[in-house]
Amino acid sequence: MTAVAEKESTELVTVPAKETALEVFKAEQGLDPYLQSIRGEVDKFLSEPPTLETATGRKSYASMAHKIARSKTAIDNVGKELVADLKELPKKIDAERKRWRDTLDEWKDEVRGPLTQWEEAEELRKFTHEQAVATLKDLADGSYEVTSQVIADRLAAAEGTKVDEAWEEYEAEAHRVKEYAVTTLRVALERQQKAEAELAELERLRQEQAAREQKEREERIAREAEERARREAEEAAQAERDAVARREAEAKAAAEQREREHQKAIERQRREAEQERQRIEDDHRRREEARLAEERRQQEEAEKRQADKEHRGRVNREALKAMIDGGMPEDCAKTAITLIAKGQIPSISINY
Repeated sequence: MTAVAEKESTELVTVPAKETALEVFKAEQGLDPYLQSIRGEVDKFLSEPPTLETATGRKSYASMAHKIARSKTAIDNVGKELVADLKELPKKIDAERKRWRDTLDEWKDEVRGPLTQWEEAEELRKFTHEQAVATLKDLADGSYEVTSQVIADRLAAAEGTKVDEAWEEYEAEAHRVKEYAVTTLRVALERQQKAEAELAELERLRQEQAAREQKEREERIAREAEERARREAEEAAQAERDAVARREAEAKAAAEQREREHQKAIERQRREAEQERQRIEDDHRRREEARLAEERRQQEEAEKRQADKEHRGRVNREALKAMIDGGMPEDCAKTAITLIAKGQIPSISINY
């Protein structure tokens, strides 16, 4: 954006210098003096307005309006430049604040670095011991949900865990947890072995019971199969007897059905023959009626044509007589009647 010159002027008002413009815009109604100055020029112009009858007068109006517009733009541009500068100021302040924070954070991390490394190493050391204690304790947890072999493996792992000064301040807790784990696992192993032995005995009894039930089931199936075979043999014999009777009944019914169908076919042929005879007679009657109707139509048309011919001849003769009576030679009158009747004379016709 181009800076406004220190005393930039228009035709109506002097623009405030950039150094003092901020105070002008900050003040309440700070632009009133400039508005009053322009209003004075406007009132002065309107008190003795130029005539509109001349080009010079009309040009004066346009020039005055242009000066007002230029005054508006000049001071508004100063305000726009101030706003732009003020918008950039927070960005510069924030950038410097960030640089300040980042620099001091780097120095803080630099100074605290050795302590941070020691704290991280100490946290890792404690975490390692705590995890080892937790792992030892986990050997005893959940011992009610696994087999005796798994418990025995966990007991061996617990008994084989070496607890000495390497555990540092966690040595006492490690001894306590190891003793707890070994005691808990021994009790759990004895309990689980006893439970598994009882389950094995129960399984043996269950298998013996299942074997007895299987034998009884097979014997029952054999008896049922024998009974079913006997019953099926009786049912098959009865079915054969029923089939013979059914075939005899079906044969008799088929013969009766064929006889009924034969009688129906004879009756159907008789009806069809009668219908065909009736159709032929109806067709002959319709053709005869159509022939007689056509003869009547042709006779009527012939009579109409003859009547029309006689009517036209009578009209033509009357017209011919009228022409002759009017003094026209007979040959000319006949020719005229003929031409008019054929429609060869434009705009003249005979009304039949």
